[in-house]
Amino acid sequence: MVVGTAGLTAADVVAVARGNARVELSEEALGALAAAREIVDALAAKPEPVYGVSTGFGALATRHIGHDLRTQLQRNIVRSHAAGMGPRVEREVVRALMLLRLKTVCSGHTGVRPEVAQTMADVLNAGITPVVHEYGSLGCSGDLAPLSHCALTLMGEGEAEGPTGTVRPAGELLAEHGITPVELHEKEGLALLNGTDGMLGMLIMALADLEALYKSADVTAALSLEALLGTDKVLAPELHAIRPHPGQAASAANMLAVLKGSGLTGHHQDDAPRVQDAYSVRCAPQVAGAGRDTIAHARVVAERELASAVDNPVVLPDGRVESNGNFHGAPVAYVLDFLAIAAADLGSIAERRTDRLLDKNRSHGLPPFLADDPGVDSGLMIAQYTQAALVSELKRLAVPASADSIPSSAMQEDHVSMGWSAARKLRTAVDNLTRIVAVEFYAAARAIELREGEGLTPAPASRAAINAARAAGVGGPGPDRFLAPDLAAADAFVRGGHLVAAVEPVTGPLA
Repeated sequence: MVVGTAGLTAADVVAVARGNARVELSEEALGALAAAREIVDALAAKPEPVYGVSTGFGALATRHIGHDLRTQLQRNIVRSHAAGMGPRVEREVVRALMLLRLKTVCSGHTGVRPEVAQTMADVLNAGITPVVHEYGSLGCSGDLAPLSHCALTLMGEGEAEGPTGTVRPAGELLAEHGITPVELHEKEGLALLNGTDGMLGMLIMALADLEALYKSADVTAALSLEALLGTDKVLAPELHAIRPHPGQAASAANMLAVLKGSGLTGHHQDDAPRVQDAYSVRCAPQVAGAGRDTIAHARVVAERELASAVDNPVVLPDGRVESNGNFHGAPVAYVLDFLAIAAADLGSIAERRTDRLLDKNRSHGLPPFLADDPGVDSGLMIAQYTQAALVSELKRLAVPASADSIPSSAMQEDHVSMGWSAARKLRTAVDNLTRIVAVEFYAAARAIELREGEGLTPAPASRAAINAARAAGVGGPGPDRFLAPDLAAADAFVRGGHLVAAVEPVTGPLA
């Protein structure tokens, strides 16, 4: 994958972060780097102070730094700012933020020398991952501590994880791969630290996960509707056309495609007539659709940020080096929080459908808790408890991080975005939402198989999903057994995209 001056795509970021795709610098990028560096070198030679080039940083920017101390200045900012604490951040997150920092460096607006950018690419290609810690970013002036730990590795200092997964001194790993540590010149230390790269990388990966997960959620909602003998008439395209939210129409179309040919739908007027299904069943496309539209909005923000050069100061094409506030993470932080809210609501409605499947008073003829011998067997009673605990956690994670701010740097940096925190909690939310969808699928699949015992035939797509799950080790109905392995298998089935892959040969591609 080639890094140029025009930015990257979300697919590029995922390919490098998760797929270990190799990185190359374009000739255009190398030229832009050299041109911007000439401007910085010219300013560094002048007696007038220039922020980040010949001054201190943050609240210490009033001090002019002489030529003899500038290399030390750049080295010191990296060492002092590499102040993270807590657990290690996941490898894919670190690789994403390294790539995104390289993307901004290659824009030609940072003044970093070409050899520094090449070293960044070499470290990525060698599979060397700096040790970055959970805490240390306020999401303003960039993801400072996380990026500082990455810059420390470029200097051959600190610790990093090698391609075999072993954490060792970074200098040793660089030497093993023939990479020479960099000696940072004017502005370079600052330029390596001053971006929204960590929160943006986590946003991009969350979007990829959520786009896949929302398809799975549509499938599970359809299976629950089917298991509850609901009506698919509420999914008719003409009903959604008169409220033209695109995500809603897409979710309804997905559900309708899954339910095509079902012998279970439409029985809502049988023994215990229902005029309408409950909200958690009937409004599934509205809730999932609103989440889809939130994803679409967040994707626009991510694409804009991918096209940005986030640094302070920046080198402009006319030769000026200007201070700015583009490092403030508010645009990214807001959508990270918005996605966490959408994830919480999708998890909440999925849990309500699961609970309905297990309640004999609302399940329209299913055994209590889908148990084999209710009373002797507890069935899926506690699976719903686990799901409810996950939903409750999602609600806590939906509290916005971006609504908070805490001043820093002696009140120079007196308003911050907390975007890194928003991104960290979104990753947990997506992880939990996957488990919630898996529990609903597990319950709905069991319920449909119990309906088959009554002589009712599910939709071909539903049967394909259940067959694939059983082949993958997700257990079916029967007496009580150790349930955790079944739930773990269902989680792996959904998390790996196998649920959607099982139905699409029948339904065609889901939206």
